[in-house]
Amino acid sequence: MAEAPSQPASGLPVHVGIIMDGNGRWAEKRGKPRRAGHLEGVKAAKRVVRAASGAGLRYLTLYTFSTENWNRPQTEVTYLMFLIRQHLKSETRFYQENRIRVLHSGSAERLPQGVLRELARVTADTAANRGLTVNLAIDYGGRDEILRAVNRLRADGRDGPVSDGQLRAALDHPEIPDPDLIIRTGDEQRLSNFLLWQMAYAELFFSPKMWPDWSGEDLLAAMADFGRRERRFGTAPAGRRRK
Repeated sequence: MAEAPSQPASGLPVHVGIIMDGNGRWAEKRGKPRRAGHLEGVKAAKRVVRAASGAGLRYLTLYTFSTENWNRPQTEVTYLMFLIRQHLKSETRFYQENRIRVLHSGSAERLPQGVLRELARVTADTAANRGLTVNLAIDYGGRDEILRAVNRLRADGRDGPVSDGQLRAALDHPEIPDPDLIIRTGDEQRLSNFLLWQMAYAELFFSPKMWPDWSGEDLLAAMADFGRRERRFGTAPAGRRRK
């Protein structure tokens, strides 16, 4: 059985994952090129990260670029890689001032060298920070992560049955607790291959707002909604449990 996520006494989540959806549609509705939506999406991400840090959230995983996003037009992919690299270069001071640690989940095989260099630099530069951990899911897919984990185990010579704990330990960041809350913006209600292993008991929150319109207040509202829910992890509701 999947390990139940940890939860602070306040009832607020420890780890939030966000599927940041709606950048392109946000731009198209305003008669702007899709790249304008992606640029505004980066600004929204900074607002949300700042709010998460201020609220005392411990882990925030942002679905930045999926394994399926490579199928988009090459001009859009190139611009997205440019935005990721520029963000990593320009926001190191922001991360340091807010004691934010940055990690990367996903494959490194297809990412441009410039993006890989900036990821390596910012993860090293922020490694000692003890505030919020921001996990950037870049060239990430839940199925791909599980396959890579299995291949790591095989490369280590494991050819027999694999336990939950062994597979978990082979994931990209087994030290990060499972997400308590998964948010998807953009008025869509799909998981889109995000944290498939880890989200077994996550609460889901779907927002009609496009990602570029999101603010820190939206994150806090989603976290407050989470705090009002009863999490049972497969048990009966409190009022109906057997004595």
